Parts: sequence; C-alpha cells; structure tokens
Amino acid sequence: MAFLHPWACVLVSCISVSLVGAFNLSDLYPPLWNESPGQFSDYRVENGKHIIDPWVYPERMGMYKILMNKTASYFEKFAPDNEQNILWGLPLQHGWQYTTGRLVDPRGRTECGYETGDHLCISAYSWWADMNYFLSALPFLGAVDSGIMGISSDQVTLSPPPTDQTKFCLDVSSCQSSFPQTMSKWNTFYKHLQLTSSSFDDLLKYLWDAHTSSLKDVYKVFEDRLEYYSEPEADFGRDWCVAVDYLATSLFPTTFIRVSEFQKALPPRVLVSGDKAPFISNFTALQNTVLLGLNLLHKVDNATDSLSLTVWKILMKTHVARMLVLELFETILAIFNPTFLEMVNERGMNNSNLLRNRFLLHVSYAFIGSGISNVAVNLQAQAC
Repeated sequence: MAFLHPWACVLVSCISVSLVGAFNLSDLYPPLWNESPGQFSDYRVENGKHIIDPWVYPERMGMYKILMNKTASYFEKFAPDNEQNILWGLPLQHGWQYTTGRLVDPRGRTECGYETGDHLCISAYSWWADMNYFLSALPFLGAVDSGIMGISSDQVTLSPPPTDQTKFCLDVSSCQSSFPQTMSKWNTFYKHLQLTSSSFDDLLKYLWDAHTSSLKDVYKVFEDRLEYYSEPEADFGRDWCVAVDYLATSLFPTTFIRVSEFQKALPPRVLVSGDKAPFISNFTALQNTVLLGLNLLHKVDNATDSLSLTVWKILMKTHVARMLVLELFETILAIFNPTFLEMVNERGMNNSNLLRNRFLLHVSYAFIGSGISNVAVNLQAQAC
C-alpha cells in the first residue's frame, strides 16, 4: 500500500486553488455567458425545430445556459442564486477550454478558433472540443428527453460538424440509438432531480455516473485527435481523463464557486514541447504543482493497474469519508485564502467545523508541502 501516500497527495493538490477574498458570482461566469442564448427562442427555427450549431462557441454555451436556467428551481433548497447547481461544472469547464485556446484547430490549417480568424469557431479537429461535445449534447438532449426543458424531443436538433459527421449524434433519437446507456443515465439524473426526496449526494452520484459514462463512450473514438498536439498537451489530456474518475468517486461537488476557483489551478494555455512541470516559467506555482500532480496520479493509476482507484472507491463509500475529504480540500483552499472557510459557511456550502478545519489547515500545509518538495527534488535529480 505504499502508493496510497502519493496519490492521496495528488488528489488534494489538484483541488488546491487560490480564491479571491471578495467576489461577485457574475464576475465568475464563463466567457460570453451574457451574450449566449438563454432560451430556445434565441435560436433559429426550421420546419418547427430549433437549430443549434454547437460548433459556434456562444451557441454551445447557450445550450448550457438554457440547461442552467431550466434546472435552477430544483437547487433553490440547497442555496440561493443557483450557486449550488451541480451542472455548473459543464459550462465552466467549456469556458476554460475557450479561454485557454483548446477549442482551436490544433493542426493550424484553418483559422477556426484563432483570435486572428474566426475566434468563435469550435474546431471538430480539437480533442477537447470533441470530448466536450458529448458533455454538452448528451446532458442537453437528455434533459429534453426527460421533459425538464419544456419542449418535445423532436423539436430540437444540432448542426453537424464539417468533418467526421458520423461520429456525432445530433438529436434525441440518434443519441439514444448511439449511446443508449449514457442517455439513460442522464435521464435518471434528471428524474431524480425532480424528486423532492433526492439528497445532494444522491444528485452528485447520478450526475457523476452520467458524466463519466459520457467520456468513456467516446474516449477511444477521438483518441487519434491527440496526435495533433504536443506530447505535454496530449499527456495532460490523458491525465485529466484519469483524474475525472477519482473526482467522480469522491462525488466532488461541481458547484459554481468551487469549480470556478478550482480551474484557476489548471494550465492557462495549451502546453507546448519543452513544457515540463513543475518548471514551466510562465505558470504559477500552483498550476505547475497541479499539472505535476495530475501526471503523477496517472502514473500511479497505471502502475497499480487502477488498483489505486479501486481502493479510493472503497474509501469513498461512506458519506462521512467523502465529507472528510471535502473538508480537507476546502481547508487547503484556505491556505491560499484565509477567509474561504468563513465564506463557504456563510453561503451554506457545507457544515464544516471551522476550528477543526483550521487545525487541518496547518496539518495539510505541512503534509502537502513535504510531498511536493520530495517530488520536485526527485525530478530535479533526474534532470541532472
């Protein structure tokens, strides 16, 4: 069980983020959120169907915006302002992909996505864009199919990409035919969302089940897209997919503030040849650490043939264990912002004991700092 220490450190470090002392929820919205469609009538209609082009950034973001609007009322019991809506992770992640240049044509053969060209274009050659497609189309169309969106399943269709059109489903019917199990899981999530008896943990379980299923369905289909990227960026994409399984198992709450701040620890641009964490000069220390941590987690997962994930699943079976992990994560957030614990308590985001968290704060700081220092020393020695 010698592997437990490093991958536990990785999970903690990956969720360590800097948090601003004062914030406004609207300041943290994804790029072009206000400009994106917020209702079905904002899209064009042909033959009685709403036509959405998910290969244009505001139109794909609009799918998320409608989804957030339609599900907001079901999360009012957890917190005001839709902040505790656990679907926030989807549009926020898409916004990060846009901001960091991960939706552009990675081959550089077209102007799709580039600031000097069609900056709102989403390239079908982008691995990130293709994987995200199924985390936008399937949850969105799954919501339509569940009835939660207020329109029938035959009233909306998505425009196909300019290439590899057969790899993408475009409406409820074709997505159900191509991905029956995953569409069923999204439907199950929305059905439980509408039940007043569903707990927050219940909803997280069904959400993460559908989320991971969406990625597993298409990972192999688009794996060849990673060949368009530098080795560091391709490795990061693979590392990220592995990390998602660990986050899912811990039922990490993909709420607005947590995800917004968590993403500040992710790479702020596409990685290029020569980038090697933790020595990337124009990345913050936190971004270097998280990038290194994600890679280490992937290596541990491979070395143990995913036994580390199996052990993590066993540890995360109880609500108490998951809450302790979440409290530890939040305590580490407080390393970078001492007011974080008071803020989350004020907003009702958890029921943590502040004194216990302050104790964990000091313990975690020493624990993680020691682990990261050892890894950095080992990497430096290898470089020499």
